[in-house]
Amino acid sequence: MREVRLSIVGFGVVGRGVTEVIRRKRAEIKEKFGLDLRVVAIVDLWGAVLASSDGKGGNEIDVDKVLDALQRGKADGLSPRESLETHGIKVEDMQSLEVIKEVEHDVMVEATPTNVESDGEPGTSHILEALKAGRHVVTSNKGPLALHFKKLMRAAERADRKIGFEATVGGAMPIISLREALAGNEILSIKGILNGTCNYILTRMSEENLPFEHALREAQEIGIAEADPKSDVLGVDTAVKLVILANALLGLDASYKDVSVTGITEITPEALNLAKNNGYVIKLIGEVDRDGKLEVAPKLVPKTHPLNVSGTLNAALLKTDLAGEIVVVGRGAGGVEAASAIIGDVIRIFRSS
Repeated sequence: MREVRLSIVGFGVVGRGVTEVIRRKRAEIKEKFGLDLRVVAIVDLWGAVLASSDGKGGNEIDVDKVLDALQRGKADGLSPRESLETHGIKVEDMQSLEVIKEVEHDVMVEATPTNVESDGEPGTSHILEALKAGRHVVTSNKGPLALHFKKLMRAAERADRKIGFEATVGGAMPIISLREALAGNEILSIKGILNGTCNYILTRMSEENLPFEHALREAQEIGIAEADPKSDVLGVDTAVKLVILANALLGLDASYKDVSVTGITEITPEALNLAKNNGYVIKLIGEVDRDGKLEVAPKLVPKTHPLNVSGTLNAALLKTDLAGEIVVVGRGAGGVEAASAIIGDVIRIFRSS
């Protein structure tokens, strides 16, 4: 049995999803893969919880106790720090870089919010510091990879450590890992629906003849869209994911700034109805090929096409030289879905080491 110690940097929806997946799957992962996943540090803007300070004094954090404290505290209107301290969990005044450097662990899970406006920070520094400290990295943060893919891969190679980033594209949809599954193939192009929020909005607009603003408000009310949905509906999120796929699967050296981007804010119910009457749907499609095409834009998709998926589903069509066309479909949104990809990366890292 191999003990794998994890730190979680960023304890929002995805970070909490990781602890939830570990809680559900720990025994199964032990039995099937011989890995004992232990969370030894959790850090966010409010401070850090360490294995030695969670009120238990053991060699891992009691994630059940932490999740329960946060849930109870939120119901009482408390901040995360107040929630934890009220329930006997000590919060250390440590910043993320301190935890990455000073707390002994094997894998740093980077789950802070994506930022493509300010050099991918703080995620970029987190990843580089973790590699420097001899940690493997698994991340759901798209910003660092969209802006500094080659730099981060070179840093991982120098450190003899691995970066897992399946969770950056498509949530639970396994697409980055196709690098191994399609070994021997050359991937010629990728096109796909890479944003569940946009796909949900377009689906609702088409099915119910709703205006964009109404469908967006509905998506926000049920928790699919953020309070500030610009990154999704303007196509930024899709563009960032497209760059990661371009670099990881096609071997390009692309950056977010190389993508031509058009969002979905100008699409009307009338346009959707016209498409429907002619056998098409309108989807926000990201497309990249080896000739350097990097484009995100609403496109007509035949109703019978495999990319015609509804709701929050994501889908990608990969064209290869040997295997022909490969289609991958999966749930593209949700903390547990992203966490499933993170845990999958952790398992792959240690099964291959």
